[in-house]
Amino acid sequence: MADQRGLTGFRRENGAVGIRNHTIILPVDDLSNAAAEAVAKVVPGTLALPHAYGRLQFGPDLDLTFRTLIGTGANPNVASVVVIGIEPTWTDRVVEGIAKTGKKVQGFSIERHGDLRTVEAAARVAAKFLQDDSELQRQPVDRPEIMMSIKCGESDTTSGLGSCPTTSEAVDRWIDAGGTVLFGETSELTGGEHLIAERCIDDTVRAKFQQTYDSYIEMIEQTGANLLGSQPTQGNIRGGLSTIEEKAMGNLAKTGSKQVVGVLEPAEAPGSAPGLYFMDTSSAAAECVTLMAAAGAAIHLFPTGQGNVIGNPIEPVVKLSANPITTETMSEHIDLDCSGLLRREYDLSSAGDQLMEVIDRSVNGRLTCAEVMGHREYSFTKLYRSA
Repeated sequence: MADQRGLTGFRRENGAVGIRNHTIILPVDDLSNAAAEAVAKVVPGTLALPHAYGRLQFGPDLDLTFRTLIGTGANPNVASVVVIGIEPTWTDRVVEGIAKTGKKVQGFSIERHGDLRTVEAAARVAAKFLQDDSELQRQPVDRPEIMMSIKCGESDTTSGLGSCPTTSEAVDRWIDAGGTVLFGETSELTGGEHLIAERCIDDTVRAKFQQTYDSYIEMIEQTGANLLGSQPTQGNIRGGLSTIEEKAMGNLAKTGSKQVVGVLEPAEAPGSAPGLYFMDTSSAAAECVTLMAAAGAAIHLFPTGQGNVIGNPIEPVVKLSANPITTETMSEHIDLDCSGLLRREYDLSSAGDQLMEVIDRSVNGRLTCAEVMGHREYSFTKLYRSA
């Protein structure tokens, strides 16, 4: 199939395939954001990824932050990484984790050097990395080598009827070709979680999924919170979704028909076996996509109804909508208008064909709407308060 469509990508040192070729400046903690962004200004063409966390976290919360940082640098869309942290120990931990992929990575700590010396030293390395990365050439790749992730957002009635089923066409085709797809949004499965459980490949995977789902819901209920107003969101309600169960049915419509072969922790990379994986994630768009990118996903499909503008700095986000109001008023954000499906101008298989064409063009280098519009939402998931 890759030969027929002429798919190309960047094959990394560990064999993983990316569709972008970023040189990133990765701060370990919020205190290092300024230095990372300064390096990116000195060396145009590099990409700084500022974030809000990394200090006084502990336990599983800290582990998740490290997993997200290392996974971001290890993503196959990244060619090389300059890591900047306030102190050397945690900086070295991130560098060592990324280095296991075989890609170029070098770390710098600000303590006992200050921002100015750190920025100068890091910029010199970043400039060399960027030059080296610019010489890397695309080569023919097979579709199964490219990991895909999916999430929906700002859903409405057209999501479950149009854009999510269209996404399911691509998901099934990707898996049929031998590929891997990630999905999540744990709380938004509510009312349909049993349908995912039924699709789990065996009792072990089913038990892990059920325990993961139950734990997430228990965490929410222990706070005494009522999800109405946040789940469904005000945008969902405006679009005609009155309950979380209605939202869940549309959400599930994008996951296709294949068995769930594994259950992942947030930002956990799947195993070598291809197929459909569930990842325990927040339903917040930027957090979810960030976690999936950290797990190695190279392209993301994002069906929307009311019109979400989400992007990600390293994983291209392809957005599609079947809402004609959205596709008209927010056309600069929508990569595929599939509203013709609801007008019965074509069938679901044809809508899937259109989406596959957009995916293939994006794989081969065409910028997505989010990339063109500069949407680079990069948000960590935090499990609890810092010390």
